[in-house]
Amino acid sequence: MATPSDSEAGPNPKPVEELETESATNDEHHGEDEDEIEDEEEEEEGDDEEEAEEDETPAAQRENINRLFRRLSGGPVRLRVQDIIIRGNTKTKDALIEAEVLDAFRSACSMQELIQAAGLANTRLRQLDIFDSVSITLDSGPSELPGTANVVIDVVEARNPLTGEFGAYSKPEARSWSLEGSLKLKNLFGYGDIWDASGAYGFGQTSEISAGVSLPRFKAISTPLTTRVSLLSQDWLKFSSYKERLLGLSVGLISTGNHDLAYNLTWRNLSDPSHMSSKTIRRQLGHSLLSSLKYTYRIDHRDSNLRPTRGYAFLSTSQFGGLGPDSRIIRFIRQEFDVRGAFPLGFYNAAVNFGVAAGAIMPWGRGFMDSTSPLPERFYMGGHSSPICSLGGPTSLLGFKLRGVGPTDERRAILTKHGEDEATTPSGRIASPGGDAIGGNLAVTAFADLSFDLPLKLFRESGVHGHMFLNTGNVVDLTLAEFKNFSFRGFLETFRSSAGFGIIFPTRFFRMEINYCYILKQLQHDHGKTGIQFSFSTP
Repeated sequence: MATPSDSEAGPNPKPVEELETESATNDEHHGEDEDEIEDEEEEEEGDDEEEAEEDETPAAQRENINRLFRRLSGGPVRLRVQDIIIRGNTKTKDALIEAEVLDAFRSACSMQELIQAAGLANTRLRQLDIFDSVSITLDSGPSELPGTANVVIDVVEARNPLTGEFGAYSKPEARSWSLEGSLKLKNLFGYGDIWDASGAYGFGQTSEISAGVSLPRFKAISTPLTTRVSLLSQDWLKFSSYKERLLGLSVGLISTGNHDLAYNLTWRNLSDPSHMSSKTIRRQLGHSLLSSLKYTYRIDHRDSNLRPTRGYAFLSTSQFGGLGPDSRIIRFIRQEFDVRGAFPLGFYNAAVNFGVAAGAIMPWGRGFMDSTSPLPERFYMGGHSSPICSLGGPTSLLGFKLRGVGPTDERRAILTKHGEDEATTPSGRIASPGGDAIGGNLAVTAFADLSFDLPLKLFRESGVHGHMFLNTGNVVDLTLAEFKNFSFRGFLETFRSSAGFGIIFPTRFFRMEINYCYILKQLQHDHGKTGIQFSFSTP
């Protein structure tokens, strides 16, 4: 039986079961076949007989297929793989394709298991992202080896190995636009290697240039390997009175199934061109070195990332910073958890989504009781991103501005040459220059969301639907020295919360929401606003 995945197999392979059926038929009617051959030699024209045979072919094929299905449904059909034949690859190494599919076929010992292995092997080859199509066919093995099959893999390599993307993106929560582009070169050396370069320029906030390479496997290492070099500049002057510049190297060590392990080595520089940063910010200005291991465990069994209606998801991220003897290396431990769930209600395609996320960060090393965690690694809450799409830890809180929730530290005032402050009130008192968002080292968020179809047929067919939501969260700057004064009751009493409803426009690449948010609770220095808000989120 042939099991093509995308395109039809070549003319050479012949299905295993079809060969067995044809063999049995030939044995039963061997004598009749000889008589027919003699008659054909005596006849002057054989066109009529060929047409009759063609008419009988569809019926015979249907009978063979029915017999095959009866055998498969009756129990395991013992069969093992004799050989793997690869065709169509002009650049890709045979060893790469064999290594990707060998594990799937090695343990298969029946026709049913071979069919399942063929589907798994097809998925693995497609995930390499270097083929336009993949087709896998099961052919009969050598006649002297009964009960064997050959696996025939037909691949079509990408016609254009060089691809590129370019676009303009909006970030409403930061009130900024960005231009982003990328180039990708596939399978340059035939090992499934993918080389890419990307760049992004955000007007007045972010710019980034990066380049990297990924290999699906390297020699005896069966896990994908990735390496990336990046140069990043971020402007947080509006929120936290500092600019951040990063030059980093990231190496993906393990990426299998639900597990990811990466090493990051980053040189970082924090600066304050405005000279108005708060005392907390000024303590961390200058150069530092980040050397860390980051492990991520992720499972996601939801039926959709853009509109989940059933299933669950879980994310755990552990980061250990401070690998190395240099005194400038940042030493910290960071842990995040994120749990999501969804279940349908049975009417109007309605479903309830809920989730809880939590995170904590703490310094370690000599004198860690009196030190603070690094600013960029702290937890910042707020923004208009949806908490449903991506698993990202305790960050999203609808109705609040970016970095608009949590601890702040007052900026310092800058005096003019005449000894007077630039920002003064009519009565002559010095006006507050505002506060810097300094984040926190303990954060918790939770949300509940009810999604449902809209009554118009046009909306239902296009996937546009409505939802109502309720979310809450809190983030505190809890140093180790202050931990003894921490009150769980006080932590719960300072939770911020909001509620609202809106319309969701899902696309293939992002989820756009138009929401009306009502602030239920906020503290003095928070930046929350009741009203209409736009949200763009990517899964």
